Order: sequence, then structure tokens, then C-alpha cells
Amino acid sequence: MALSIKRNGKKEEIVSKVVLRKSYLSKAFGLMFRFSLKDEAHIFFFEKEKIIPLHMLFVFTPIDVVFLNKNKRVVEAKKLLSPFSFFRPSAKAMYVVELPPKTVKEKNIVIRDHLEF
Repeated sequence: MALSIKRNGKKEEIVSKVVLRKSYLSKAFGLMFRFSLKDEAHIFFFEKEKIIPLHMLFVFTPIDVVFLNKNKRVVEAKKLLSPFSFFRPSAKAMYVVELPPKTVKEKNIVIRDHLEF
């Protein structure tokens, strides 16, 4: 069964292909050396809610990033995070979802949305 991301218990699909990143190595490597995401998301899992800074070193495409709390509610969203940049969110999160560019805007993802995966 394919894993996808849906919003607020609805059938509306945000993305149809999901890559889970749970191990330390897969989280550290992340999207490095990627040139596109197409229609896939990468979900990074953490053991507890905390501030999760991101780096875009050796990531060659802009991405959208959504930060979710332990209840999988959106607590922060960053549109078009640039390659070779850094971002420090202001909200604590337990999950980080990296999405293709413009997904946050096109799917109208907002704070307090509940994402299911």
C-alpha cells in the first residue's frame, strides 16, 4: 500500500508518494544532492517536540517545509526554502515534512491543519 499525505481527515491528497526518514543517517543526509522532488514528500520523524533547524547544503532545488507537532497539526510552514540556505523555525515540532516547491500555496496548507500519513 502506498503512503500518502492527506489533510484534515478529507480525501484531499497533498502528495501521493512519501519517503519516511526515521534513522539518524537518513535524517542527516535528507535531500542532499537532489535536483527535484516532483510529487513526493519526505517526512522526518523526531522523538519529541523541539526546535528543528534545517540546512539546505547541497540541496539544489527550493522546497516547501511544514512543521507538525506531536498531534500532526501544522505549527509552521516555510515556502520556497532556497538551496544552500539555513532556516530556524520558531515553533517546536515532532515531524518535518519537506514538499515540492509551491505545494504549501497550491494546496493552501495553513497553521492548525491536520495532516495524516
